[in-house]
Amino acid sequence: MTPEKIYPYPILVVDDEPAILDVMRVNLERKNYAVHTAQTGREAISRLSENSYALFIIDYSLPDMNGFQLMAELRRKDPDAIIMMITAHGTIEMAVEAMRAGAFNYLAKPINYDEMALLVEKAAGHHRLLTELWRTKAELDEKFEMDNIVGQSRKMLKVYEKVRVVAESDATVLIRGETGTGKELIARAIHRHSQRRNRNFIRMNCAAIPESLLEAELFGHERGAFTGAIQQRKGKFEAANGGTIYLDEIGEISMSVQAKLLRVLQEGEFDRMGGNDTITVDTRVITTTNRDLEEAIREGNFRLDLFYRLNVIPIYLPSLRERKEDIPLLVHHFIKKFAKKNNKEIVSISPSAMAAITQYDWPGNVRELENIIERSVVLAAKDRLDEIEIPGMPGNNGKALNITGQESGFQAAKKKVIESFEMHYLSHVLKKHRGNISASAKEAGLDYKNFHSKLKKYHLKKSQFDS
Repeated sequence: MTPEKIYPYPILVVDDEPAILDVMRVNLERKNYAVHTAQTGREAISRLSENSYALFIIDYSLPDMNGFQLMAELRRKDPDAIIMMITAHGTIEMAVEAMRAGAFNYLAKPINYDEMALLVEKAAGHHRLLTELWRTKAELDEKFEMDNIVGQSRKMLKVYEKVRVVAESDATVLIRGETGTGKELIARAIHRHSQRRNRNFIRMNCAAIPESLLEAELFGHERGAFTGAIQQRKGKFEAANGGTIYLDEIGEISMSVQAKLLRVLQEGEFDRMGGNDTITVDTRVITTTNRDLEEAIREGNFRLDLFYRLNVIPIYLPSLRERKEDIPLLVHHFIKKFAKKNNKEIVSISPSAMAAITQYDWPGNVRELENIIERSVVLAAKDRLDEIEIPGMPGNNGKALNITGQESGFQAAKKKVIESFEMHYLSHVLKKHRGNISASAKEAGLDYKNFHSKLKKYHLKKSQFDS
């Protein structure tokens, strides 16, 4: 296998000891990796102007800077850099600190080169996945102009693919998800890439219109239909004729309006309030809700037949806590967006703040994250964000919550270190017992079922160790 089939770019190893560099280079080249080396932090940084690297393996102790300083510089130039830290004495504190600062993993001196090969292989798989995700997203961006929808997780890629397929049809779409997940962006993307793109996209928030006025807003009214109706007025459906109507919070409409909406979906026609003439329209309907419609149906507050008509093409938008791997991408996107908007020179965020941000659940989802990053950019006095302030969160007694990464980042890194140890230990006992799960589980002190579930968690297969 050629290096290009493993990594499209070489690995950069940084250590001030020439003998260690030579041994690491030889061991990696035996595994068909292309390897470049550097002996100082400055030399490593200068290499970035000459090459792109898929992985950085850097020693903590360098003559001109420490590993954390080099990691920060590498991240400034490449926010998605995959970095492994070499720690001098293998202390758990150093390993935790490295992971909290954003390292993909760590190696302890003296280096176990079999362990190094496993970690590099794992990083290679991570890089291949990122490359494929970016390629897929780039293709969709180019074809469907979805650059305003940010995310590279598998869940979001499924959403992009569904948008691509749905856009080519006139089918009714129901977009579901929590508040702030970006449902309107998806609705607009579907319209923009449909055959109706040159006609109106009419948006209406059903929850924001009083029930007494909602029917008139949707379907229009004739003069004298009710007090204050001094002239005929067309509704949103007529305004959207030939285009798309987007009904936000569809779960909030009354049963009487639901009946008229069902008629439009079934027959493509309706009557204005106070009118006798039937109006025919060709309007695509996209609706959204964060309400449990099935529960509303059971409670008698939503029509089952209307639900079936609306739910022809369901799209579920995951919450931010369900796709935390997208948070760094979103953070950098918003920093760039608001730095440009506010004429700021902010180009990065500290690793500790980023680590903590990914641990926060973001109940307001992407919208909350966007607002917080905008506030942080506007108030920042430096060229990077070192902390994020979330004021007045529920359960916080109205006090501001400063996220600097000191606690939540530590806990996350600690969990990552423990998982790394578990994976390597399980690999060790499986190799020792040639893939025999019963014998391996017995040595590990785990029952068979628990041992097997851990193998599944770390994607370990007995076939890897049975020879």
